[in-house]
Amino acid sequence: MILIISLLGIFILSTGIYLLFFSASIKTCNDGTLYANCSKIQPYYCFIGDLVEMSSVCGCSNLSVIEGNKCISGYESDPKQIFLNYTLRGEEGQINFTVYKKLYESLGKISRYTNFKENFTLLDFRLKMLDNEPQRELLLPLVVKIQEITDDKEDQARIAISLVQNIPFGNSNKTVKFGSIISDYQRYPYEVLYDLEGVCGEKSELMVFLLREIGYGAAFLYYSEENHEAVGIKCPEEYGVDDSEFCFVETTGPAIITDDKTEYITFEELKSYPQVLIASNDGLALEKSEYEYVDAKNMIAIRESAKKDGIINPLEYLQYKVLKRKYGLVSFS
Repeated sequence: MILIISLLGIFILSTGIYLLFFSASIKTCNDGTLYANCSKIQPYYCFIGDLVEMSSVCGCSNLSVIEGNKCISGYESDPKQIFLNYTLRGEEGQINFTVYKKLYESLGKISRYTNFKENFTLLDFRLKMLDNEPQRELLLPLVVKIQEITDDKEDQARIAISLVQNIPFGNSNKTVKFGSIISDYQRYPYEVLYDLEGVCGEKSELMVFLLREIGYGAAFLYYSEENHEAVGIKCPEEYGVDDSEFCFVETTGPAIITDDKTEYITFEELKSYPQVLIASNDGLALEKSEYEYVDAKNMIAIRESAKKDGIINPLEYLQYKVLKRKYGLVSFS
């Protein structure tokens, strides 16, 4: 009996050690794909920690054809190289990305008219632009490039946010006409990349696309009184805008997550309550958002001090310099 119990104990112990070793030996690529498995983004394959194109194994979408180990879209003509800058904890980085004129021109021909008699909401309109399949296929390689930088999911989200914030703010010179009404042209996310500029709503769509594909819950924050749009990233409710589960993210320029007290050219600051248009609610949350929340509070206090007194004291100036470098800020934003 004692021998049997001892052998059983050894078996349980050895099994436990084996399971511990097995779990510790499980390896994944930065997007969470297990080694020797296909990513959910075709045609990428997780090869010893790197996502590599392997269409012969992982296949292509029905919008592409297999050429070697690549998936080639019919929209991949007239390539142009763009360079996207970002800042992560004071370290500057850059992503080199290829965009294609054929898709850019194709998106430009899509009607922006929405028949609201069909009960289309603002969110429906946003999602329609986000979910364009040819656009999604040629934007997903940018998601992979972001994921290649780090295996930390939260830092992937921070890189995506900074990357979009660093795209210059700018209006399109195009307009659209609905009967006798002339309105500003609304760019698709891919057009924002191609033009390397966009207004708040356009840049917000690109940011929501990237956050959603990385795996985060995301929303559009629409401030109707100020006619301004920002992004919400899912986070603990204590840090969320107006007690929501989404943290405020400015898109017009570099800014700290949760800082919703910036000043704008056309209005002093956001004072109304936003309409929260949830694009993805079942994704990840930015759990480690406390340090950004604290930094945003400090930045707001520094701005308030400068507004009140016209100057900031040496300690506040030192804090500002640290925050400016940490988040790549270009001014009091």
